[in-house]
Amino acid sequence: MENGTTDIRTKRIYRVTLLGMFVNMALFAFKLVAGFLGRSGAMIADAVHSASDFATDVAVLAFVRISAKPRDDDHKWGHGKYETLASLIIGVALFAVGVEILLDSAEKIKAVAEGEVLPRPGAIAIIAAAVSIVAKEALYQWTVRVGKQTESPSVVANAWHHRSDSLSSIGALLGIGAAYFLGEKWRIADPIAAIVVAALIIKVAIDLCSTALAELLEKSLPKEVEEEILAIILATPNVYKPHNLRTRRIGSDIAIEVHIRVDGNMSVFASHEISKEIERALRARFGERTAVAIHIEPMK
Repeated sequence: MENGTTDIRTKRIYRVTLLGMFVNMALFAFKLVAGFLGRSGAMIADAVHSASDFATDVAVLAFVRISAKPRDDDHKWGHGKYETLASLIIGVALFAVGVEILLDSAEKIKAVAEGEVLPRPGAIAIIAAAVSIVAKEALYQWTVRVGKQTESPSVVANAWHHRSDSLSSIGALLGIGAAYFLGEKWRIADPIAAIVVAALIIKVAIDLCSTALAELLEKSLPKEVEEEILAIILATPNVYKPHNLRTRRIGSDIAIEVHIRVDGNMSVFASHEISKEIERALRARFGERTAVAIHIEPMK
């Protein structure tokens, strides 16, 4: 049952990520040509952003395949943290792209301040930006839905990478449009819009990296989740005073360790049945791959 669910999950992740790779390759080629033909530095930078999206798609495919592997002697808790590592890599890639766009745009603004006149972009750059916005926003919506349904942090992170490209294209469209339609004095709008977009990209990157690092550093699950876990345990008959609860996330799965107290005169078999009932209840709520460890103590 678990393997079947895992295979379906992996196939859904592969399908949405492969689509993203195809779209990113096509957009990269289109935007790069449009940037050169349309004399638009913003569009060339946007093309580079699409290339980074392609790279992170490859990272997701590689790490999700590893994270789907069953537990083995070297990874007794499974391989879920590889998916978290992919999220961190995507966040770092996003941050690098945001900083690159920020620095490039600042250089252009400095050049304008020193008297340089930026070239008027071509109409093809406007068309490329509009196509990119529509394509990448649609890709974001589908990818983030699959990521949440499969509880995959790396897929959700990759969805935000798609949206960052859409935001980048919006900035490019505004800047290119102002420079194209409003004359020389407005051509500085291109790098200004790019700086705003770069700040948004960097913010998303920092959030992704913070979440991934918290998991890699074994941060506990949120307080409300731990309270729900304790409530499920206490709802089991003949269970008293659950304590020493420890939780953590392993990729898209979670691990739960807890001590419970039972009647000291209860047989080993009966107390074992109670622990199995708790495990079933927790896995029904948090997923079949939830790792549960229960230590049973006698009531004092």
